[in-house]
Amino acid sequence: MKKVLQLKRYSAEQLEERNRQAELDRIPPAYIERWYTEAELDDLYVRDPKASLEISRRQEMARRAAAAPAVAAASAPPTEADVRDALEEARSVLLRDGGDLELVALEGTVVRVRLKGACVGCPNSVLDLKTVVEKTVRRRFPQITEVRNSY
Repeated sequence: MKKVLQLKRYSAEQLEERNRQAELDRIPPAYIERWYTEAELDDLYVRDPKASLEISRRQEMARRAAAAPAVAAASAPPTEADVRDALEEARSVLLRDGGDLELVALEGTVVRVRLKGACVGCPNSVLDLKTVVEKTVRRRFPQITEVRNSY
C-alpha cells in the first residue's frame, strides 16, 4: 500500500510572512562568510547535501539582495515611468510562461495592470498577480497599496 503524504497549503500572505520572519528577502552579502564556487558546492553536495543546498540558497539570496534596485523614498510618490520599470521586471517572469502584462493606470497608491497572453484564463493568474507583480512593485515602492488586474 502506498503511503499518502498530506500537503499543507499556504496562502501567499503566509509564505511572505514566513520569508519576512526568516529574513529570506534581506540577507546582506556580508552575512555570507565565504562564497563557494559551483564546483565546491557540487563536491559538498556529495558529502552533505543539506549543507550544500543551504549555502547555495543563502548565496543566491545575498546575490539578489545586492542586485535589487534601490527602494524609493516613502514620501515620494512613484511616477508612471518608475512603475513601468518595476513592471518590466515582473513582465520578464511572466513572459517565461507565455504570459504578459501592461500598465493600465496608476491611481494614487493603486496600480492597475492588464494580464495578457497565457495569463488570460489561467487559474494561477491571481496568484501570479500577488506573488510576482505586486511583490515586485511593492519591493521598489512600499507606498503602493495594491496591484489590480483590469480586464
